[in-house]
Amino acid sequence: MALTEEQINNIGEELVSVFKTIFDPEIPVDIYELGLIYDAHVNHDGEVKVLMTLTSPNCPVAESLPREVEMRVEEIEYVNKCYVEITFDPPWDRDMMSEEAKFELGML
Repeated sequence: MALTEEQINNIGEELVSVFKTIFDPEIPVDIYELGLIYDAHVNHDGEVKVLMTLTSPNCPVAESLPREVEMRVEEIEYVNKCYVEITFDPPWDRDMMSEEAKFELGML
């Protein structure tokens, strides 16, 4: 059964909440505030595609962090499947962090 626009919007809001509970193990800030999430798209079949990056191509959690994102997103009501695509274009840098993250890390 196809999701309604309201259900899709609710999933979108829930995605942000989920992203804010997943932390980069090397930096005590969540992946959303770090600016690692570039985009997330929900289709009418309940599939979510997340475009994200890592703090570096050599990140030690390059395999586990995307899988954690997939598993946590798939726990959201009406989400049937999550696909995470990793990109390094554009490469992540400190300017992508939110003011909250910079404050948390003592960068302000």
